[in-house]
Amino acid sequence: LGGGMNMLDKLYKDGRIVSHGILFDVNKATIKPQSMGTINEIVKALKQDSKIKLSIEGHTDSDGDDKLNQKLSEQRAESVKKALIDQGIDAVRLQTKGLGESKPIDNNTTPEGKANNRRVEFVLVK
Repeated sequence: LGGGMNMLDKLYKDGRIVSHGILFDVNKATIKPQSMGTINEIVKALKQDSKIKLSIEGHTDSDGDDKLNQKLSEQRAESVKKALIDQGIDAVRLQTKGLGESKPIDNNTTPEGKANNRRVEFVLVK
């Protein structure tokens, strides 16, 4: 993000935040420590507006087995949900969904493209 727009403004404007700032080890659902800045920004937005509910959607690149990627994306979304709950966000405001490799936003033929596809999206639940 940038240009002075905070997460809350972006969520209201676009209805979603695509985050590449939440990083995981390969084939793992463990959130890397350097992801906490992004997690904290989401927590801040959720605390600014207590009416917001989010769907946390996990995505993977196309490496590996479809079924494993599906499961991995679900586990990663759950890990993010747990991190938000650990920061004081009420679980009833959060739902999770794993989309595996089904919705790429870039190609899966380059390391950069794959990195872009490994992401978590926060979608505003109306």
